[in-house]
Amino acid sequence: MRMATYAAVCMALALILVKMVAFLLTNSVSILTSLVDSALDLITSAVNLWAVRHALTPADKEHRFGHGKAEPLSGLAQSAFVAGSAVLLIVEGVSRFSNQEQVVAGEVGIGVMVFSIIATLSLVTFQKYVVKRTGSVAISADSLHYTGDLLLNLSVIVALVLSTYGGMSLADPIFAIGIAVFLLWNASRIGRQSIEVLMDRELPETERRAIKETVLKHPKVLDVHELRTRSTGVQKFIQFHMVLDPGLTLMEAHSISDQVEMTLTADYPGADIIIHQDPEGVEEYHQPVGSALV
Repeated sequence: MRMATYAAVCMALALILVKMVAFLLTNSVSILTSLVDSALDLITSAVNLWAVRHALTPADKEHRFGHGKAEPLSGLAQSAFVAGSAVLLIVEGVSRFSNQEQVVAGEVGIGVMVFSIIATLSLVTFQKYVVKRTGSVAISADSLHYTGDLLLNLSVIVALVLSTYGGMSLADPIFAIGIAVFLLWNASRIGRQSIEVLMDRELPETERRAIKETVLKHPKVLDVHELRTRSTGVQKFIQFHMVLDPGLTLMEAHSISDQVEMTLTADYPGADIIIHQDPEGVEEYHQPVGSALV
């Protein structure tokens, strides 16, 4: 995860430099949108660098559940940066309709954007590998907007080709506005994902079913209920009640719980798992969390 954040920051710096040169040479608003996007990438990747380092800090006396929610907080910051820049780019694109400016040295811009696509594709491939291994929300959000950058860079190339070789001067601002709208949509996705984690949204239903099935595979587990799950991005939290034979001793019930926990830990490394044992046939009332406050 740390390597992914370092790679993102370094690549964003490199792309800012080459795109700045390309914008100065071409005067293309499409390249300007891509330059602003790379500048935002640098800001958000730097925020990610802090968030991942903080999220990976072990739990302490003040933060018994760890620091994992630093990741979705950085995701919200990313969405705000991206949304704000997109609005500014739309304003700049609209102004170019009344104040048309010719794109020059289009071939330089095209070469720079091809380089950007190759570099971004390499980073996204590495990020997706990291997300698959860790489930990191921050890296996932970073990968999401870098994936969007691939389409953005491709559309900039199309705009430059149309403006330079097709004589369509309006293609540059039109594509710039389209890219900005795409960035807004991307920002909303990142924001929603971050809010869901901060609000302790349950894990996907497929994962919840898999957890129940894993627990019920133990021959002495009779039923599972009150399953509650959440994720901080880095770490998952799993709680449930497990129904056992009332004739078991406390030591036997404890041993079964340990076995179930070890099995779940194999599927969810690093997860915080809490198991409550219920004797079969004993009815209980479980008050929903927060219901007493209503």
